[in-house]
Amino acid sequence: MHLPDLPPDIQFHALPKDEQALGFSFEAKRAAMGPYIVQRWGWDEALQMRLHRERFGEKPFFKVVQDDRVIGTVSVMPLADHVRFGEFYLFPEFQRHGLGGAILRHCLALADAQGLPVRLEYLKWNPVGTLYRRHGFAVIGETKVHWLMERAVAKPST
Repeated sequence: MHLPDLPPDIQFHALPKDEQALGFSFEAKRAAMGPYIVQRWGWDEALQMRLHRERFGEKPFFKVVQDDRVIGTVSVMPLADHVRFGEFYLFPEFQRHGLGGAILRHCLALADAQGLPVRLEYLKWNPVGTLYRRHGFAVIGETKVHWLMERAVAKPST
């Protein structure tokens, strides 16, 4: 799968399914999500790696690069009836600068162009939910620990 770049300075590089890419994406997860995971369960390295390895095997992962700096990862996976958005991990030094919103809007526009809604999930106590709500996502379900959200296809502006 190809994820088009976001001009003027953000590129998305498909990660190969190898151990080096797995390690990089796990470090991005640990940096971005570690504090929220530790808050609830503590950090079990073996469990977190097992869960991450499963997701890494199931989904396309992209390295997010801005001006030659690696800033995180994202997964965007078109399915028959929706686009699955996830594994969106920005390293802490790149959070809260508008990059997450810009990347999310880019991915939403791509889904809109395909006429597909976007679905995601996130930990209930992770403040990223405010970003998703600002961009039109609504809760469509829940598990014990995740909110399940969907954003409908945006109607074209007239």
